[in-house]
Amino acid sequence: MSLKVLTVDDSKTIRMIVKKAFRPYDCELFEGADGAEGLMLATQEKPDLIVLDITMPVMNGIEMLSKLKSEPDLKDIPVIMLTAESGKDNVMQIVKMGVKDYMVKPFKGEQLIERVTKLVKLESKKTGEASAGDSAGKYFSLDGDIQLLVLKEKATRQITAQVEVYLRSKIKDMIKSGMNKFIIDLSKMPEINMSLIKLIMVIIQDCRKAKFRIGVVGTTDLSNELKQFQETSGIPVNSTVEEAKAAFSS
Repeated sequence: MSLKVLTVDDSKTIRMIVKKAFRPYDCELFEGADGAEGLMLATQEKPDLIVLDITMPVMNGIEMLSKLKSEPDLKDIPVIMLTAESGKDNVMQIVKMGVKDYMVKPFKGEQLIERVTKLVKLESKKTGEASAGDSAGKYFSLDGDIQLLVLKEKATRQITAQVEVYLRSKIKDMIKSGMNKFIIDLSKMPEINMSLIKLIMVIIQDCRKAKFRIGVVGTTDLSNELKQFQETSGIPVNSTVEEAKAAFSS
């Protein structure tokens, strides 16, 4: 079974360094952009290791660590804290809270892996094994200046919760990059259920708040279902991604 690693940092660059460091190993990576997202993912996924930044918006790393330590099923997860050079005053506090190790930014991926191997066992990927890489990549991808969300599995509560967490991170990344086009591809969904409808509503609401242009791809049945809800009744459903992309140009 793949090792579950959760990296929580508001810096996309740091999260990329962490993901790249674990790429040669049999690991499943999850990422959060702040302590609140990190705590949600930790509760859902029960990771084997958490790489946690101290300074973050919404909920900082020390607050998240405190909440982890208060939960019986999370308190024993080993945590490596990341601190800036100016944040060394926090070191004694986090050590007292039970942090297994800490690193001062900036750092290299191999330095992180050296610390990690002292806490958990890492196994190299088998030859030809696909990269576990970024779990969000299972759902999200870029097509030029368009963010694509592709769903192919039955919309369970667990899947929709994961997508919602990743969605917030992707929206932040899009805003920083100046992107404003978002397509939801549901053309290969095996069934339409309320979990899926609720997820679509959340996505549309969040995208509208960010002032994104939204495209939806799906079947006629999906279109008919969406028309029954006020929040989604005005959303046109395209047959293909190409049609949705063309609509942005019209």
